[in-house]
Amino acid sequence: MKNLKYTLAAAALSAAAFALPASDFGELYYQRASLFEALPVDSTSVVFLGNSLTHGCEWHELLGMPNALNRGINGDIAEGIDLRLNPIIEGHPAKVFLLCGVNDVSHDLSADSIAGAVAAIAARIRKGSPSTKVYVQSLLPINNSFGRYKRIFGKEQTIRDINTLLKPRVEAMGATWIDLHSHFTDADGNLRADLTNDGLHLLAPGYIIWRDILRPYLDEE
Repeated sequence: MKNLKYTLAAAALSAAAFALPASDFGELYYQRASLFEALPVDSTSVVFLGNSLTHGCEWHELLGMPNALNRGINGDIAEGIDLRLNPIIEGHPAKVFLLCGVNDVSHDLSADSIAGAVAAIAARIRKGSPSTKVYVQSLLPINNSFGRYKRIFGKEQTIRDINTLLKPRVEAMGATWIDLHSHFTDADGNLRADLTNDGLHLLAPGYIIWRDILRPYLDEE
């Protein structure tokens, strides 16, 4: 844990980009972050980096790729991802697929600040590991009809605004933008009810759609 603790101590260096203090992270964060420090990342790795949406999938099985590494943590925010980037950057993976932001939305942060924080993660990976192809995925839609997550009630437009703001920032830095959002929406622009059982997280059919969207990016050199 020494590297993680050092990074947390240095968190003030990026305080302008990230609004929540490291002390807000829970036990699961430190459990998984310490595990990720111990597990190797190398130049053949394809890293899936994010929050519970990433955490909830068995990527290596879904994709049939033993080199697909899950680096998702339930409840993680942009700051938490930034603080655990070192083991990923130092491994110089072939590709990183980043998805985060919805938990930041639940903390009532502005769309612009969240887009900036996510873009800063992508920029840091590109700077620290120029050989790594960085893919930033749009935030998924939500469906509040399930009544589960009151902190994201009424935040549908915020999510759309983040995607609108984030796309040009990602493309300007030379990373690849992947639109997931439009593939998961119903006629009202919400997360399709048949793809979720809580309005936020995905059931298997949702992950199948996600897999099929990613296929062309996984196949490219």
